[in-house]
Amino acid sequence: MTSLTIFDPAMCCSTGICGAEIDQKLVDFAGNLDWLKSLGVEVNRINLSQEPALFAENNLVKSVLEKSGVDGLPVIIAGDELKSSGQYPDRDRLAEMAGLTAEQVAADATSDARASSGGCCSGSDKQEKSTGCC
Repeated sequence: MTSLTIFDPAMCCSTGICGAEIDQKLVDFAGNLDWLKSLGVEVNRINLSQEPALFAENNLVKSVLEKSGVDGLPVIIAGDELKSSGQYPDRDRLAEMAGLTAEQVAADATSDARASSGGCCSGSDKQEKSTGCC
């Protein structure tokens, strides 16, 4: 797995999920980043309004800003490689950027389905003993 660093445009807070008019794509993106973290991916978000020096220090980000200006943000870097600029990718694309395998994503989806349905590992000792699960 690779760590992801997101260089966000200037926002009032670290996620942009604040104020009277919340952008749904930012809500979805924040949720997807939390999901990646739950799978063990290291995620770092850097906000232009809070840490401008980090933008200036990173050659990949500087290059995007020189070519596209702030329209090139967010910039997403996996390890030391530019993976995306100018958009907030969906969950599948983020998983790909982070180097997650289809098996890891599928295993997480299976465990989510079990937890939400009250199935295996839902906390019932009787069920766990009878099924051998967990």
